Amino acid sequence: MAEGPPRGRTPSPGPGGAPGPPSPRSAGPAGAPNPTAANATAAASKWVRLNVGGTYFVSTRQTLCREPKSFLCRLCCQDGPELGSDKDETGAYLIDRDPTYFGPILNYLRHGKLIINKELAEEGVLEEAEFYNIASLVRLVKERIRDNENRTSQGPVKHVYRVLQCQEEELTQMVSTMSDGWKFEQLISIGSSYNYGNEDQAEFLCVVSRELNNSTNGIVKEPSEKAKILQERGSRM
Repeated sequence: MAEGPPRGRTPSPGPGGAPGPPSPRSAGPAGAPNPTAANATAAASKWVRLNVGGTYFVSTRQTLCREPKSFLCRLCCQDGPELGSDKDETGAYLIDRDPTYFGPILNYLRHGKLIINKELAEEGVLEEAEFYNIASLVRLVKERIRDNENRTSQGPVKHVYRVLQCQEEELTQMVSTMSDGWKFEQLISIGSSYNYGNEDQAEFLCVVSRELNNSTNGIVKEPSEKAKILQERGSRM
């Protein structure tokens, strides 16, 4: 009895109807996903397109999720239903905010540094940081605004100098009273012409200085008691 073809294979007809060689097995199961297409989809899911006031920004989900409680993280990264934000025809999230101030916001999420161009108002960046609920950035902008206000109110730094005449035995006491912003600059010996009893007492000129900032916002501050002591000693000259 003649043997038939192996089970599970159907021989292909050869020339003239004769059985041909068996067909090669398929490369994989039917309906298996294409690895190349899967990788492309995964790469595309890492990027997010934003339409902020008509200007497009592109960033990664990792960057937008840098602040877990921020609006951007809730919009693009967290599981569950997204915030009520529409998308345009390109699939970008629509955000009705000023794009001019969004650049510093996005750059802060990228590298953690606050960089504001000179033409941008810091108050505008603060407003956007509060809207997007980025707490760490809000603190940084407020500190910078406060520092700028302090520098503006103080104006240029000036110094006042005083020359004090004292004996050698008074140097220690004089140095102990040098507080309230005063600092030592120079000590000049003027000889020992001053006679006290049977001993000559050396005398010195002591130059001290401090920053002059007695007037702030029109309010004149009275000098402290230690400052008055230095002033009285300087009047001996």
